[in-house]
Amino acid sequence: MERVVVDTNVLFEGLTKRGACASVVDLWVRQEVTVCVSTAVALEYEDVLGRKLGGAKRAKALPALQALLSRAEFVAVLTRVRPLSPDPDDDRVIECAYNGHASIVTRNLKDLRIAQEVLGVPVLAPEEFLELRKEGDDGPSDG
Repeated sequence: MERVVVDTNVLFEGLTKRGACASVVDLWVRQEVTVCVSTAVALEYEDVLGRKLGGAKRAKALPALQALLSRAEFVAVLTRVRPLSPDPDDDRVIECAYNGHASIVTRNLKDLRIAQEVLGVPVLAPEEFLELRKEGDDGPSDG
């Protein structure tokens, strides 16, 4: 099963819009991918959802986040890679992926590609990730 770190921008868009990000979140809900989360990433999720959503939307989003986190694999960050990205929040995502042996699914390819270039951590847009999954599903089976 694929191991991924879902960047905050994908989570937010996935919870508030339709499209590729929502499909990634749906995979998480159905536990068809292993989503890796560190404590720092989980706190960033909560902070961003709390700041960007108001009132009733926020009241619905935070329990949804808790349900998602209960379906995630928590990763201990034993190896630090900072500073690598221009944004410290991006370094948290990179560290989680590096320590969790996971890919990063993000809309922020520009800043997170450094994880792939320096550490070999795959960095994919949601559409790329979904297409790779589809190609894997269409491949030959062992049966």
